[in-house]
Amino acid sequence: MTVPVQCVSFDNLALALDYVKNIGDRFRFIAGGTDLMVQMRSGKVTPECLVDISHIGELHGISEEKGGVVIGALSTLEEIRRSRLVESRLPALKESADFFAAWQVRNLATIGGNVCNASPAADTAPPLLIYRASLVASSGVTSRRIPIEEFFVGPGKTCLKVGELVCQVILPVEATGGSAFLKLGKRQASNLAVVNAAAYVRIKDGFVSESRLALGAVAPKPVRASKTEDFLEGKLAVDRNFAQAAALVDDDIRPITDVRAGAEYRVKMAETLAFRTLRLASARAKESRA
Repeated sequence: MTVPVQCVSFDNLALALDYVKNIGDRFRFIAGGTDLMVQMRSGKVTPECLVDISHIGELHGISEEKGGVVIGALSTLEEIRRSRLVESRLPALKESADFFAAWQVRNLATIGGNVCNASPAADTAPPLLIYRASLVASSGVTSRRIPIEEFFVGPGKTCLKVGELVCQVILPVEATGGSAFLKLGKRQASNLAVVNAAAYVRIKDGFVSESRLALGAVAPKPVRASKTEDFLEGKLAVDRNFAQAAALVDDDIRPITDVRAGAEYRVKMAETLAFRTLRLASARAKESRA
């Protein structure tokens, strides 16, 4: 592993962002480091400087504000998993944290790090997509709010500019509807997804008034299944329609063959998980109206 020239630590966001203005793109922010350290050991990334932001208090915390949930970028996956607010308002995100790696990793890995790593298989990405999350990124001089669908550009790539840092994840809370997350891996946890999926369904008078379906590990970046969503609108919320809708995910995914699974297998499993998450989200939507 290449040893960075230096490692500096900050407990103040403004100072950290001001510092990186002068070192170009030769640095990496680090908090939990669960992805970054692996990438450095393999030589995939070779930063000259690590900027430790793990002690910046304003980047921690989970709260409800103006009808939405605000999650600090340094909130760990274990904190998200244990949050009663997340469990009650954003169950699919809570379930993605349940499936996320092992306890030791969840206590280090942050939601900001997970999204900024931009893995196509990131477990938090499908829930963030179905909840229509946005990310607040700051450079110290300016800040901007980025819709999650615009954030991922490709494998390991985001729309962040050099020197920008994701500070918050903002998720609007739906008044009605149900949501769910499922993951297929070689083990329930401690492994990257072969396929993962999250769904949101809203039902009115027994019919689907709105649906959102997102999939991971089946394309260069996490994706929404728009053909499936369009098909379900106005359809009766029953299994046969969810099955027909799930079969349409093929149009929105581009799976590859790798060490975890073949492309053909991923297509089949994407359809299976799409059906199961839609059905589960629908059941929860009906329960919420009971």
